[in-house]
Amino acid sequence: MKRKIQMGMIGGGPGSMIGAVHRIAARLDGKIDLACGCFSTDPAKSRLTAAELSLPEDRCYEDYLQMLEAEKGRIDCVAIVTPNHQHFPMAMQALNHGLHVICDKPMTLTVDEARQLRGRVRETGLVFCLTHNYTGYPMVKQARAMVRQGRLGEIRKVVVEYPQGWLASAIESSNKQASWRTDPKRAGVSCCMGDIGSHAENLAEYVTGLKIRELCADLHSFVPGRTLDDDGSVLLRFDNGARGVLMASQISVGEENALRIRVYGTQGALEWCQENPETLQYRRNDQPLTVYRRGWAGTLPEAERFCRIPAGHPEGFLEAFANIYSSFADAAAGHADADFPSVDDGLRGMAFIEAVVKSAADDQTKWLPVAEL
Repeated sequence: MKRKIQMGMIGGGPGSMIGAVHRIAARLDGKIDLACGCFSTDPAKSRLTAAELSLPEDRCYEDYLQMLEAEKGRIDCVAIVTPNHQHFPMAMQALNHGLHVICDKPMTLTVDEARQLRGRVRETGLVFCLTHNYTGYPMVKQARAMVRQGRLGEIRKVVVEYPQGWLASAIESSNKQASWRTDPKRAGVSCCMGDIGSHAENLAEYVTGLKIRELCADLHSFVPGRTLDDDGSVLLRFDNGARGVLMASQISVGEENALRIRVYGTQGALEWCQENPETLQYRRNDQPLTVYRRGWAGTLPEAERFCRIPAGHPEGFLEAFANIYSSFADAAAGHADADFPSVDDGLRGMAFIEAVVKSAADDQTKWLPVAEL
């Protein structure tokens, strides 16, 4: 593809944090142009966002189906940045209109929807990218490459956690993001595990290359009146026999976005934390602690290709998100070696969420398999 990819956006209007993140990430590497959008179910809010983005009035739409029809042949892809319950129908319609899709997670509301969506992606041959954006960090890719090189030996233990504190009180009535995330009709069967636990699950499988085979979960809602979970812990069994622990919480007062993973093998161990993303620690019993820094000595090619600026000039959340978009753009342009979360990862995530909720609700049989996909 000799030109920039033309993108339409669904969602991301006033009050949407993630919409702005997507737009920044999409344009950071100069591969994608935002050409049109249906930014809100409120036409006035959609027009306001379009005006702020300097989009032509005739390329701002009141209905996403209207946009897909009107933009046929003019755009190449659609970014879906809406609440969870809209992901499946919007993604299916975009694929049916011949468009590549980049979609927020979780991918759908149910495993059945996720299977249908994967089937449609395979039928069309179009590119589908899920924004598990933490896999875009260079030092996460460094960790994955070191595991693949055998630097850890056989993986035995995985500990992954994602504590936040922003939902420690009932802010649903005054906070748009809290409102839909705690609503079963819009969020699905889970709040905390669906929102951030799925990130932890994806990070664990991405770094280790292993699959969660079965799990034992405990979920709880601490805030009175809240119907979906705001805290949870999960024991994991991986397909190679490794064990794991996954914790996700949105009522951990004082925590910001402390996503952290530790992987222990027979020969070595790795540790990475999202709030200090430039650093990866490598440990052995017979050597001093080794600290790798992004873009510096010891950075592997798998990580180096995703670094933009020299070491010591920090890269963070937006750049990691942009790495996902850049890889998506490469795939849409026909490059085979693009590295981003796919529709298969989305289906894995939905199977994980479903198994967690079922396990937590079952007081008798706690260990449940993650559905074969």
